[in-house]
This record gives sequence, structure tokens and C-alpha cells, in this order.
Amino acid sequence: MPVEELAVSKTSTLIEMAETFGAHNYHPLPVVIEKGQGVWVWDVEGKRYLDCLSCYSALNQGHCHAQIILAAVKQMRKVTLTSRAFHNTELGPLLCELAGVCDMEMALPMNSGAEAVETAIKAARKWGYTVKGVPADQAEIIVFDGNFHGRTTTIISFSTESQYRAGFGPFTPGFKVVPYGDAKAVRAAINRNTVAVLVEPIQGEAGVVVPPEGFLRELRNLCSLENVLLIADEIQTGLGRTGRMFACDYERVQPDMYILGKALGGGLYPVSAVVSSREILGVFQPGDHGSTFGGNPLACAIARAALHVIQDENLVTCAAHMGDYFREGLAAIRSPYVKEVRGKGLLIGVELHKSAGKARPFCERLMAESILCKETHEQVIRFAPPLVITREEIDWALERIARVLSNPGL
Repeated sequence: MPVEELAVSKTSTLIEMAETFGAHNYHPLPVVIEKGQGVWVWDVEGKRYLDCLSCYSALNQGHCHAQIILAAVKQMRKVTLTSRAFHNTELGPLLCELAGVCDMEMALPMNSGAEAVETAIKAARKWGYTVKGVPADQAEIIVFDGNFHGRTTTIISFSTESQYRAGFGPFTPGFKVVPYGDAKAVRAAINRNTVAVLVEPIQGEAGVVVPPEGFLRELRNLCSLENVLLIADEIQTGLGRTGRMFACDYERVQPDMYILGKALGGGLYPVSAVVSSREILGVFQPGDHGSTFGGNPLACAIARAALHVIQDENLVTCAAHMGDYFREGLAAIRSPYVKEVRGKGLLIGVELHKSAGKARPFCERLMAESILCKETHEQVIRFAPPLVITREEIDWALERIARVLSNPGL
């Protein structure tokens, strides 16, 4: 049998195995990735693709960054897990560096982004009861339609996406949903029991939705006036993705809490954190909250290296310049399908006209052109390559994207 047929057979076998023995909670493109380096990945057939998804922004530093791998291997040869029952050599330095990057006082490390969101919710509620004086079990948090903060039962309780909720009730109370980008609606929703406003500075899963200019600044002023915490979920937008260290920086807004994740793990390991003030995170006492793996030495060593790469390689500036270049190139494509190109930095959404059909077939065509991306909210193609991408690699991608988006016969 020819090598090509053997490879295809391997692809089919691996996909069939995943589909047979795995729960069908994802609908991946039919490609089996075997290795990655920088902005490139290779499938089991040896075909090379440009990764334009970056694992939903978890790979800002690129695949298999040598410095992050070195830090991981070095730590793995010493100690990988201690639990928070003991101190370890990497935890203190990471917390110090996170506080410095965020201009905050304290940090609390967890594992997944959803875990960090749950941590922020718990912190905000306890702050409301112990500091603000909200009556017991009456705390309310304001959130926005189109939000995506994770998949836990509490988080889907305030999702406005029907599929995320269907079949998973009963739901956690204590949340008010208002229109995204509408500061007046937030003002009207605030009452004496409001403890926080939880916001994505740019909504990624909703289709890379950028709020009106000044919205975050209005939220900041309103929260300060009403003694309400402003919580910024920067899990996807943070750590350079949007061309600033944090998307909030575009409006010079300092939230009361940052929620971080994804790129904090450097593409190697799940690491997340809530970063805030001593007043807010100080509400936690021993036994209030915890995680067996949160803050383990391996995670901390990787996260420190991930932060250093972002800073040392000027990836924030790279994202700003390359993002402008990529968006301009996408906007210049003459396409009967494209309604709008939007985003900041290297978080870009290409919204299609409804008449073009769903975005999935376009992503499949792009895969055939050796570009990996994924649809979001049916009509939007999300482009979010690693921040190490070069102008030449963007030109390579634009040539192929243009073939797909400008072809009336699709």
C-alpha cells in the first residue's frame, strides 16, 4: 500500500476511534494534528497547515516554544506537584510577576479558565457580603448577552446561548443579563445588592464583537460610583492577543479583577488566575476555596516562562502591527460573501452575509488550502494565529483566504 494511503488510513482510524469512544461534544474539522512549531502544525499525513485558531488564543507564544518547553522540562526534573498544603519554589515568584503585569496586589492561581471565572464569582460574592454589606445570599452580578465565560453549571446559568443551557438545569440564581455595549442598561440594572459587573472587553465566542468606544470607560466610572466590582474576563483577550497586554488597556481601564487563562499556560499546560487587590482576594480564608493542581510548581514554572516570552519577544507590539496588517488584507478582499471584518490585534472575525450560508463550509475550504480556523456563531470565521506570525506568513495566508472568500462558485 502506498505511503499516502497508509497515512489516510491512519487519519481515518484515529478519527473513528475518537468518534467511537469519545463523547460527541465537539465537531472538529477532519484533520489529525501530529506536531506543531511556531505558527505551523502538521497532520499525520505530513501536510503542513497555518494555525489560525491558536487553540482559542491559548497559543499566543506559538506551538512548542523552546523557552517554555525548557522551563517545563527543567521543573519536571525537580518536582511537579506539591498541592497547596505546602509552599513551592515557583508559586511566590509567579504571583509576584502576575501582580506586577496587572498592576495589582494579589493573585490566586487555578487551572482552567472556567475555574478562574468561578473563583472570581465566589470572591465577588464574599466581598459583597463581608465588605459591602449585602444581605446574606442576595448578591447579584450583572453580565451581558452573548457572553461566554465557560461551561460549568453556574456559568451556563447566565449564558444567553440556548444550546449551552438546554438540558442542564436547574440553574444558579444571582445574575442579571443586559445588552452588551449598553452602559445605560447596566446603570438601570444596578441595585443595592449588586456586587459586580462581569464583562469580556471583546466577546470572542459571540463572533469577535467589539463594544462601542468608551463602553469600558463608562463601566469603570459607573462601578466606581456605585461601589460595584468591575471584573474583566481577559482569558481570551489578555496577554497580548488584542495588541495590548490587556484589551482593557485600549480605554486605560483598570478593572477590580482580571481573570486570566489560556496563553498563561504557554500552549503547554492549563494555567489560570484571578488577579486583584488585597481587599478583594483577602476575603478568602484557609478552607474557603482551593484546587489540588492550582499553583503547582510545574504550572507556575510554565506560566512564568510564558509571561517572559510575551514580554521579551515584544509579542504585544507584534500583535498590534500584524493584526492591523492582517485585518487590512482581509478587508481588501473583494468578496460577495463578507459582511464585515472586525477585531483588535490578532483577534479577528470575518462575518458572512446570511445569504452566504454558514461559516463551516468556508472553514473546510480553508483547511483544504492549508489554513486551520473555526467558525463561531455560525456566520463568523475567526482568525487568531499565534502572535509570532510574520508579515510573510500573513501574505501566504491572505492569498489562500482570498481564493476561498472571492470564489462565487463556493
